[in-house]
Amino acid sequence: MHRRSLLVAIVLFAGMALSAQEKAANLPSEETVNAFLQQTFGYDSTVTWKITAIKPSIAEGLAEVNVMLSNAQGQSGTTLYVTPDGKHALTGEIMPFGAKPYEPAKEALLKGINGPARGPEKSPVTIVEFSDLQCPHCKDAQPVIDKLLAEEPNAKFVFQNYPLPMHNWAAKAAYYADCVGRSSNDAFWKFVQGTFDQQANLTESNADEKLAAIADAAGVKGADVAVCAAKPDTKSRVDKSVALGTSVGVTGTPTVYVNGRRIGNVVGVPPEVLKGLVEFAGKQ
Repeated sequence: MHRRSLLVAIVLFAGMALSAQEKAANLPSEETVNAFLQQTFGYDSTVTWKITAIKPSIAEGLAEVNVMLSNAQGQSGTTLYVTPDGKHALTGEIMPFGAKPYEPAKEALLKGINGPARGPEKSPVTIVEFSDLQCPHCKDAQPVIDKLLAEEPNAKFVFQNYPLPMHNWAAKAAYYADCVGRSSNDAFWKFVQGTFDQQANLTESNADEKLAAIADAAGVKGADVAVCAAKPDTKSRVDKSVALGTSVGVTGTPTVYVNGRRIGNVVGVPPEVLKGLVEFAGKQ
């Protein structure tokens, strides 16, 4: 509670309107962030990190630094909010606020989603998942989402590609997935599951061969999908999906939105709570 109160105080203090140049001037350098991370995590030789973004926060005056941490147990994303003087960093999440706090994200998603969907088109609830096919956490989330959709058949679900830059075959898998989805909606879901099932066997060097075989098994012609995956317009579609996710606050995968309400760790949310969130959103 104390940390949240401190964050609110800093956000209010930093709430003065700043010019674009002033915002840029308040961003810490990559060198400074790396030095901070070295001081913070350097004691543990098993921990590595990658800075994925340094940008102005939605809270005026604060800088948002997105970092992907890795160790023997896996990967996790974290966000730091750096104060204008560069002397303090807070971890946590800045939540949307207002009478309808999730409406802006909901509207942005409904306008920008371009991925395969299942469920009623006119559903009052739209669930959007941003996923990375190389991400082990996304694989773990799949049965959770499948169970939720089985229990909430009247919800619409949309899959959006969000390949993370530190994954060496994730972007290629996203290109294949996009092409499969445009070829056959039914084959798409089989392709996603097949890729998760083969996740441990896929590498940067064998990705084309494995992904084409998974596409064949899903019911579409893998050779045709491979040609489609190499086209510039396919990359453009995936880039738009990533840009959409980033615009609504995605910093890691999987990230799920229920009518614009962000759920960062869907695996850690009890099933009854997820079901309650969907049913509550449908009544609004």
